[in-house]
Parts: sequence; C-alpha cells; structure tokens
Amino acid sequence: MSLRNRLSRNPDHDEVRSALRGKIIAITGGARGIGFETATQLFDAGAVVALGDVDEEAVGKAAADLGVEGFSVDVTDRESFDDFLTRVEDSLGPIDVLINNAGIMPVGHFLSYDEALIRRTFDIDVIGVITGTQLAARRMVTRGRGQVVNIASVAGRLPTPGLTVYNGAKAAVIEFSEALDAELASTGVRISTVLPTFTRTGLISGLRTNSLVRPVDPEDVAAEVVSIIARPRVRVTAPRSMAWVHANATIPQRMKRMSRRMTKLDSMFLDYDHDQRAAYSQRIGADGR
Repeated sequence: MSLRNRLSRNPDHDEVRSALRGKIIAITGGARGIGFETATQLFDAGAVVALGDVDEEAVGKAAADLGVEGFSVDVTDRESFDDFLTRVEDSLGPIDVLINNAGIMPVGHFLSYDEALIRRTFDIDVIGVITGTQLAARRMVTRGRGQVVNIASVAGRLPTPGLTVYNGAKAAVIEFSEALDAELASTGVRISTVLPTFTRTGLISGLRTNSLVRPVDPEDVAAEVVSIIARPRVRVTAPRSMAWVHANATIPQRMKRMSRRMTKLDSMFLDYDHDQRAAYSQRIGADGR
C-alpha cells in the first residue's frame, strides 16, 4: 500500500506531509527492500531523497526508477561514507535526515560461522551505523538540527538460536542509538531507531516462517520510518504491536524456552532451505552453512 493511501486514512496526514516536505533525506542500502520502499514513501510525501548502496548498478537503476539521486557507498569504508554524504549535500543541500539502513543477516550454527563473515556483519551492521551516525551528526550539530534513523531489528531484543551474531549486532545498534540520543539532547539533533520484525526481503529467504512468526512487508516498516521522521522519538517497533520485545529481558528463561519451542524460533534459523537462501548468502559473503 502506498504512503498516499496510508495517509489518506490518517487524520494527521497533512501534518505528516508538512513535516516531511522538502526534507533532504539520504538512505543507505537504498537499492532494494526496506531502503527502497522507504525512499518511495518519503518521495511520495514530498521529501528530497538520495539513495546510497554498495551495489552501484542496482542503486543507479533504483534511483532512475524513482526519479531521485543515487550514489555508490561502502558503509564499511569511512572515506566512502563521508564522500557519499558530501556528494548528497553538494547535489541537494544540507542533509536533514540520514537513514542507516544498510545491513546483512547471516543465519546458521554459530560454531560454523567463518570469522570473515562475523567481522563483515559487525562492520556493516554496527561499525557502518556508528560511522555514518558520527559523520552525519557532526554536520548536523553545527546547524543545530537534524536526525539520524538507524534501522535495527526486534532481533536486537530477542536472542534466538541461529541468529547469534545478528542478535549481537542489532542489540548494539539499539543501545548505541539511545545513548547517543541522550548525549545530543541539547544540540537539536535526534538519534532514532526503528526495530522491524522479520520482513519479506532477501534477509528471510529460505526461512520457514509460520502463523506465529509472521513477517511483515517492507511497506509496513517504511511507514514506521516515515512516522519517526515526522515525529522524532527514540525508537519504534514495526509493527508497533511488537513493542513488548523491550520487556523481553525481564521474562524468565523458562518462559523464553517454552516460547521458542512453541513458535519454532528455537530451530527456524538453524533449519532452513539452503538452496532458496543461496543467492542471498552469496551476496552477503556467507556460504549458507
């Protein structure tokens, strides 16, 4: 469902559009999935959008399809990230919002993880987010305004077999973002986090979800990103009904084990279709084992 249709059913849609209109927003990992859908909804709402992605061909096509600027960026390379922000600002003006969306999700038995994949996951999902946040926030603080939106995951609150490295990475993003939002409270710059549940993108290819663990569409996640930009907050889950995950640390371990067995989360990320996941595994540098 397009943002236009969503907002037409929202009594505050004029307020949302007013808050977004003309904002210059840069998005990493913008060539596909949540990133591209977020760009589409922001563009529909009147924002000025720039896409960034490590896949130069894909981001060029995505930008052309949407009718916006697109640039290559490697979020693991500080110089590349800084150059991306500079190119966006040279083309469009000072960035109002940076969305750190680029990320990968390896799955499988931890003892079989290759060291290079572990480092790559943290380089992209954590260090890339921290790097982009610092580079953008430095620019924003001098202007006394701005926002960084970091895309985390409910996995950062739900430790799950087969997602160990991803769990750790996303938990780091959540806590880093909240700490920095508090640190910058007096500067006019906000740091926000969106925690999607499992989303129908390449990240969940080959996984056997079920009626108790239902993935959402990228459109649903993008709508929450739009919302948190229009009305900045520390964090929001997507869907919002998943907000209970913030209390997960207080739930007794016995109940957690029972819940994992009931929902199949105890095996979902260990027992998956390797063939269906092969293309994604190859793209992120994993061997799928």
